[in-house]
This record gives sequence, C-alpha cells and structure tokens, in this order.
Amino acid sequence: MYNWPFPVSLTIIHMAFCSSLAFLLVRVFRFVDPISMPLDTYLKSVVPIGALYSLSLWFSNSAYIYLSVSFIQMLKALMPVAVYSISVMLKKEGYKTDRMANMLSISVGVAIAAYGEARFNTWGLFLQLSAVVFEATRLVLIEILLASRGIRLNPITSLYYVAPCCLMFLLVPWCYMELPILRETSGFRFDYFIFGTNSFCAFGLNLAVFLLVGKTSALTMNVAGVVKDWLLIAFSWSVIKDIVTPINLFGYGVAFLGVAYYNYAKLQKAKEEEMKTKTPQADEEAGSLLEEEIQKEGTVKNNDES
Repeated sequence: MYNWPFPVSLTIIHMAFCSSLAFLLVRVFRFVDPISMPLDTYLKSVVPIGALYSLSLWFSNSAYIYLSVSFIQMLKALMPVAVYSISVMLKKEGYKTDRMANMLSISVGVAIAAYGEARFNTWGLFLQLSAVVFEATRLVLIEILLASRGIRLNPITSLYYVAPCCLMFLLVPWCYMELPILRETSGFRFDYFIFGTNSFCAFGLNLAVFLLVGKTSALTMNVAGVVKDWLLIAFSWSVIKDIVTPINLFGYGVAFLGVAYYNYAKLQKAKEEEMKTKTPQADEEAGSLLEEEIQKEGTVKNNDES
C-alpha cells in the first residue's frame, strides 16, 4: 500500500512509542513496579541484550521485504533449535542426544518447507535466520546476565529498560542507511493513524504476553505461539494471497510436530521440578504435624499424671 521499504525507521517508531508508553506505565501510572538496577548491571547486562534485540528486530522486519509472511512464520519454528544450540555452546544447558534429535527433526521440517517455497529469496532467508539467531542469543543472555542475578523482567519492565537502549542502537544504521533516502524522498506524508495504530499493536503484543504469562505460564505462551503461526499462515494464504505449496505445509507440519514435542518435554520437566519442590515441603509439613501431635500427647499424659 505504502511501498515504504524502511524497516529500521519502522522499528525506531515502534521503540520510541514503546519506550514512552512503558515509562508512563512504570513511572506515572505505577502499573508495575520498577526494578532496582545498578548502573554497572545495566551496562553489562541490559546494553548487550538491547543490542541483540535491535539486530533481531531490524533483520526480522527487513526479511518481510523479500519473503512471504507464511514462509517467515515457518522459519520461526527454528527458534527452539537456536535457543538450545546457543545454550549448549554457552554451557547454560547440557548436551542431550534425545533433545538434539528433536532439534534435528525441526530443522529437517523447516528445510523441506524452504525447498517447497515458491517465493524463495536467499538474502531474505539470511536475514530471517540471522534474526532467529540474534533473538535466541538474547533469550539465553537474559537467563545468564539477568536471571542469574535474581533480576526478572516482565514484558513491561523489559520494554522500560531495553527499548530505549534498543532505540539508541537503531539510530546508528538509520542515520547512515535510511535517513539520507528519506530526506530525498519527496511527497512522503507521515500517516499518524497508520503508524500510531501499528505501534500500539506492537506494544499491545507485549502487554498481552505479560498478562498471559501472569495468568498461566511461559509454556502456555509458547504453545499459543505455535497456534498463532498456523493462523498467520492461513491468513497470508487466504487474505494476502501468498502462495503456500503442499511441500511448504508438509515441511512445516514436520517442524510443528517437533516443536509440539519440545513443548511437551518442557511441560513434563516443569511438572517433575514442581513435584521435587513440593516433596520436601510436604515432608516438612508432615514432620511439623507429627511433632505437634507428640507434643499434644505429652501434654495430655502430663495432665493425666497430675
């Protein structure tokens, strides 16, 4: 509609809007409480995460110029593969043969989907795969740099701390790559309604994630994300008229089964950890009750003797 191929500019608009709204929610309306974070922690932890986030958004938005919406959603199925591989490389998680076999099945499915892609573009593929790698690295570093220090950022506080940093990083490529072209572009009119509603949707997504995780769990969000990908593929085929081939669907179906099993394994692991946590508590409570019963019996016995 707009023929406006400026992904960095669009991302900057999103980050400026999200930074402003997050500041209002945290500092003015007190929707969530700010997290105490020393400057040293911010520079060593948040700044690298912000840099990776800016690269992820930049490359991901750029990929839409070259690839179809449906194919991009299929490529995003590689996220568990990237997260696990980087976690192993950074020694955040141990290598497991069954887990790697699961990652391999997802990769094979995505490879089949790529083979059947009608609108295949090598540069677009490189951009989206790079975005997946940057995003996966960001997620792993959040666990290493923040969670290990006891700092937990929900989507609102994450935007409050990370979005301004991400905005600063995006200004560098924007000044050199897109600003000169925008200055030379005559007749461009900034549509506040279109870009405003677009930015509000970007922020609304983060707010929805915050509410979903708060009411359920992060695993539920991952499962919902898989459903979202199927809906986007159906939407791009029926409304945007993207070409989705049978090989596309078969390959993504294989990847989908791999992702579904990955989520199932995570659910089982979470249940086991929850049971391990509850068992000591139950033993402790049982011991306390037994001790109380013994004390009561001793009191009754003493009263009888007296």
